[in-house]
Amino acid sequence: LTTTMTIVYALVSRQKTVLAEHTTASVTGNFPTVTRVLLAKIPPSDGRMVYNYDDYVFHYVVENGICFLCMSDEKHRHRVAFALLQEIKELFTHKYGLEVPQRAIAFSLNEEFSRILQDRMEYYNSAGANVDSLSSVKNQIESVKDNMVQNIEQVLERGEKIELLVDKTDRLNQQAFIFERSGRELKRAMWWRNARWAAFLVVAGGFAIFFVAGLVCGFDFHRCKAH
Repeated sequence: LTTTMTIVYALVSRQKTVLAEHTTASVTGNFPTVTRVLLAKIPPSDGRMVYNYDDYVFHYVVENGICFLCMSDEKHRHRVAFALLQEIKELFTHKYGLEVPQRAIAFSLNEEFSRILQDRMEYYNSAGANVDSLSSVKNQIESVKDNMVQNIEQVLERGEKIELLVDKTDRLNQQAFIFERSGRELKRAMWWRNARWAAFLVVAGGFAIFFVAGLVCGFDFHRCKAH
């Protein structure tokens, strides 16, 4: 059983506004998108929580309206993730204080603080086992209770259903618009075809009358004039 823990993603945000983030280069996936949805569900009040999502775990700490979040591939080593978040919170607060993060726009702190996120993630990924065994960390960070761990689908399920419903509704609306437009185009094409046929019949009828009259009266109508 491996003792290596991989923290693959971390961010600092003010509610849904991401101020800084870092992703481990070797990892790809849709977790930034999932995180954006998750941020909308996290209450702004101080607290902490753990969410499971497939084979990954999201940990977050909120303090003074600022959310510190990370994602790892280890479901049972909560102390390491929370130790990382605790240090990130202290470094962030020391660097920017309490006022700057409240006014900062999205990613305005990313250039500076993403490097700090990367450094701390690399440290905790390499020293996770040692961090987990430190009594100071155990005393500083409360053990995560069962009711603090939720499956992320419980939080995102309604939103996902709404998004899917909206997506399907959009497709139905698009299909209805295409069908309506196709109906108008078909009706217009049928009208022009009928108009062409009517014009053809008028011309053909006129030609037929002229031809018959020509046979009877001559094509210069001299026989009819004589009478």
